[in-house]
Amino acid sequence: MDLMNKTITLRSFNCTLDTSYRFSYYQISYSLIFSFGLASNLMALRRLWLIPRNLTSTAVYMANLAVVDLFFIVSLPLRIYYYYNRSHNSTWSPGRTFCQLTFALKYISLYGSIFFLACIGVDRYVAVVHPLQQQLRRVRTAHMLSSGIWFLVLALGLFLPFLLSAASMSHQPCLLDPSSQRHRTFILVTLGVVQMVFLLPALLLLFSYCSILRVLCRLAHRRKVRHRRTLTVIYWVLGIFLLCFAPYHINLLGYTLTHTGVWPICSLAKVTTALHPVVLSLASTNCCLNPLIYYFSSSLVHKEAAGNRGSGSQ
Repeated sequence: MDLMNKTITLRSFNCTLDTSYRFSYYQISYSLIFSFGLASNLMALRRLWLIPRNLTSTAVYMANLAVVDLFFIVSLPLRIYYYYNRSHNSTWSPGRTFCQLTFALKYISLYGSIFFLACIGVDRYVAVVHPLQQQLRRVRTAHMLSSGIWFLVLALGLFLPFLLSAASMSHQPCLLDPSSQRHRTFILVTLGVVQMVFLLPALLLLFSYCSILRVLCRLAHRRKVRHRRTLTVIYWVLGIFLLCFAPYHINLLGYTLTHTGVWPICSLAKVTTALHPVVLSLASTNCCLNPLIYYFSSSLVHKEAAGNRGSGSQ
């Protein structure tokens, strides 16, 4: 939900906001994210491909995570070109298809990452808290769950841009018009959907983390060391949630409610508008940080793959 004019006047409570700096900021930040994200995800996919053919559920989720990141990365040149034209007052105006495509790729990447990161956390939870229920960690189960997530994410990737398109200006399809009561309803429905889609995996991940810590606190020191890699994975997943996704969704709440006039507080509108480019870039940075989860836990993935190959359990 990005209001793209250089100055925004919130007519419902007479508040004018300067947003001209966004265009240059997005060009720089997205260029850096594109460079690092493309290189790191291609390297992660290459290393995951070299894992023994007897995959693990963790490797399946990580591979899907890298693929979903690439969806967003390939959209960044389009976004950079768009912001470049906006910053130079170009007369070029993107069509509705362009806007829907970039929105769709953004949501596929953002919420695909959230779901697959939650899967990695729950996978570690089952491995530590319910080690005897390994049927939940079978590769076939991971593939089925990943397919379901892709179906959900692709549905969101089509549904949310459709809502935003319905709330856009007819002559500028990439710009939203929150002043209209009808458009405000579309925008608030979209806000409710994205907040729910973030909160449910976040709560599931927090439950998994607390359960793992509770179990590990009861173990002897020698057995705790065996699960050190699991804690590394959980810490990285939680770190990405707290750094990338939580600030974006918290700020998005105030940003949207002030711009639609639900909270007519000019000072809050100014703060959330100033923070919006920063937290949106942080949310996008997850495609650069996600591969680090694999790099810092690759020994765990290879160890489990070797164990599964030796036992023939999968």
